[in-house]
Amino acid sequence: MRLLEKGKIGNLEIPNRVVMAPMGTKSEPDGSVSDRDIYYFEERAKGGTGLIITGRFAVTEKYEMRSHHILNNYHHVGRLALLAERVHMHGSKLCIQIGPGLGRIVHQDPFTPPYSASAVPSHYYPNLICKPYEKEDIKYLAWAVGYAASLAKRAGADAVELHAYGGYLLDQFMSTLWNKRTDEYGGDLAGRMRFTMECVEQIKEQAGKDFPLIVKYTANQMCPGGREIEEGVEIAKMLEAAGVDALHVDMGCYECWHKQIPTVYEPDALQLEMGAAVKAAVNIPVIGHGKLHKVELVEQVLADEKLDFVAMGHQMRADPYYVEKVRSGKAYDIVPCIGCNECLWESHLGKNGTCALNPQCEREGDYPVLPAAEPKKLLVIGGGPGGMEAAIVAAERGHQVELWEKSNVLGGKLLAAGAPGFKQDVMRYKDYLEGKLFRSGAVVRMNKTATVDEVVRGKFDKVILASGSNPFIPRIPGVDGANVLEAIAVLKDKLPVGKNVVVIGAGLVGCELALHLAETCDKVTMLEMMPAILYTTVHCQNNDVSLREKLAASNMDIIVDAKTEKITAEYVEYSKDGETKQIPCDTVVIAAGFRSDHTLENELIAAGVDVKVIGEAVTSPGKIYNAVHGGFHAARLL
Repeated sequence: MRLLEKGKIGNLEIPNRVVMAPMGTKSEPDGSVSDRDIYYFEERAKGGTGLIITGRFAVTEKYEMRSHHILNNYHHVGRLALLAERVHMHGSKLCIQIGPGLGRIVHQDPFTPPYSASAVPSHYYPNLICKPYEKEDIKYLAWAVGYAASLAKRAGADAVELHAYGGYLLDQFMSTLWNKRTDEYGGDLAGRMRFTMECVEQIKEQAGKDFPLIVKYTANQMCPGGREIEEGVEIAKMLEAAGVDALHVDMGCYECWHKQIPTVYEPDALQLEMGAAVKAAVNIPVIGHGKLHKVELVEQVLADEKLDFVAMGHQMRADPYYVEKVRSGKAYDIVPCIGCNECLWESHLGKNGTCALNPQCEREGDYPVLPAAEPKKLLVIGGGPGGMEAAIVAAERGHQVELWEKSNVLGGKLLAAGAPGFKQDVMRYKDYLEGKLFRSGAVVRMNKTATVDEVVRGKFDKVILASGSNPFIPRIPGVDGANVLEAIAVLKDKLPVGKNVVVIGAGLVGCELALHLAETCDKVTMLEMMPAILYTTVHCQNNDVSLREKLAASNMDIIVDAKTEKITAEYVEYSKDGETKQIPCDTVVIAAGFRSDHTLENELIAAGVDVKVIGEAVTSPGKIYNAVHGGFHAARLL
């Protein structure tokens, strides 16, 4: 297989063509590598990843606070050396990403202006105008980048990657969007590239000309007035001429974050053509990424020579053993990333970001799955993501597991969440869980409704209740009409709808359903009683932006702050701002949220059954994250 072939970057031989893309992790208080980092990266090395690139290490705190790690003195070398040693034990190579700063992206407070290339607005606080760097400051930062590279080399790292992408500091200097300077660091492309080139020079001078250097940069910023691919190709040629050993091609910036860090709503390989355009113009290796997860897609990309290496970010969080599973012929067992970006969301909250589908991500040393000291007879009620995860983990530990599912299909709400064509990643995850469950040895009983009497007769040592939640149907006159359907049923069971549809409720389910229906219906209207769509939805910003962009591009009407008064066979009546209006329609779909049903839970407790409740059976609405983590820990602690 092409992805298992060796490759080279400069004088560095890499065991295969799969790269772990850089993603930020939390450091020790002094900015050094933490034990949690070491366990996290080592797990990806155990899984066979060819080259592991860390998240950015700052090189100084002179001008801005560091976001996570820093590499600016000898005291940081020891911990970094331990990381390199642990990665190398498993045959992987280690690359340290270093960069001079975040610039206008610094999220400190609304009072302290960040530094940038020019006096441009701060990203998070647009009324806060950045302070331009003085020339002597730029020289110092370039030197600090070179020094950090020398420390990485001393620690035993195999390469460094210069952080010059995504609208961060170096990209701010490189782009006309933010560089308004009139001195030698501004103006034409050569001037705007000067800071980056000085960083390259310092790395070569202080770490050695033969020490492999990758530059990650943005070939197309994908926003109005931003860099186009033609300039991106010119930048690639300049970097190659400067002696850079490989290019890591990125796309997008914070102004269109979902293009840079894709979501469930983006198509596969969305950044591929940017990388391919760069590869066609240079003679050094090119690394590309952007939803390149499917094994057959990776193989085709490498076979077509559109890229030399394929980088995976969130996919490596979901499954650190991606390469090993391919090598051993078990690609079917790869946990597929679903683009939920819960990892990113948690990180931006200040937490150690984990993964919705892999509860051990960044918790490798905390949550081991060990053989059961005393195997138990376990019943799992419910075949959604939480129930399947619980059954899989419990069976893996050696417990005797039964799973009861009341319907004739497994998946629970994954079947609805993955129904739209733009959310096939979720359906892939459902398929993965289903296959894993049947291979686990757990007994699965379909069309099996749990009752207290049957559970008690089964004499189970433990019951995990993962029965989910029920749709909430508001008391609207006419809601029981023949033309009124429920959202989950429409998605899951593919119920037929008419050509003119009103969706009542514009939360996450309502918005995704409306977008799905807009692909085939003549007219879709969303009615929402809250002041805005997605008003109570809690998800990552790039997912939010992507979904809103797609809704705005659709042909639907969105009416908020409106109360639905009546449903008839011909129209929906609503009131807004003291007026009553009607929307003609032939189908109405209710997407008004969900409610947990604690009836069975209470009956089991009353019968003396040892029961653990997880997922939406606890509280609703929930997320895949809550269900999977709940199931994992319920089984792990059994």
